[in-house]
Amino acid sequence: MKKSRRTLFIAVGLVAAFVTWTVLVKVIDVLPIGQTGAFVGFGTLNGFVHRHTGVHMSLYTITDYLGLVPIGFTLFFALLGAWQLIKRKSILKVDRDILLLGGFYAIIVLIFVFFEVFVINYRPVLIDGRLEASYPSSTTLLTMCVMPTSVIQLKKRIGNVTVKRMIAPLMWSFTVFMVISRLLSGVHWVTDIIGGVLISGGLVMLYLFFIQRTER
Repeated sequence: MKKSRRTLFIAVGLVAAFVTWTVLVKVIDVLPIGQTGAFVGFGTLNGFVHRHTGVHMSLYTITDYLGLVPIGFTLFFALLGAWQLIKRKSILKVDRDILLLGGFYAIIVLIFVFFEVFVINYRPVLIDGRLEASYPSSTTLLTMCVMPTSVIQLKKRIGNVTVKRMIAPLMWSFTVFMVISRLLSGVHWVTDIIGGVLISGGLVMLYLFFIQRTER
């Protein structure tokens, strides 16, 4: 009980931090430093980091392609849930953690859609000649949500001890690489990355909380 409460406390704290950060991004040090004079919150900080990282479109392309890795995991677990549903002939007999994962993925999609409609910041560079929404970093959100939850799932479902020990280091290394590379590519403001990290952390901890409650 204490463990799940602590997990919930961390989850709520991270989500609250994300909401607070999002509000601050809209009102603190707003400067016209974006493409076509777009206004950007934390302008001094964002401008400083962007000038020092520069723009590396090759790194952007690499992380875009590697974004297929977390998408592949979502498809795998979606197919696993569908297979269980067909085999067991009732959604109530599908593993609860898989159903929770499906709900978790749905929340991620809703967040994507929300921030495409209600734009907080635009990218510091044009993508294919277009000005795109960049907050929070969608690649950061996708990777940091899918990879940790996949670690939880795979550790439960893989019997080989050696493979289990390898899963977390490999997938966390991939996650860190994706987040840092996305920042260094220069296609996001640093505040976009921070926002992505905060909301991802909150959602993953919330998922872990429900997993802990389910196991009880």
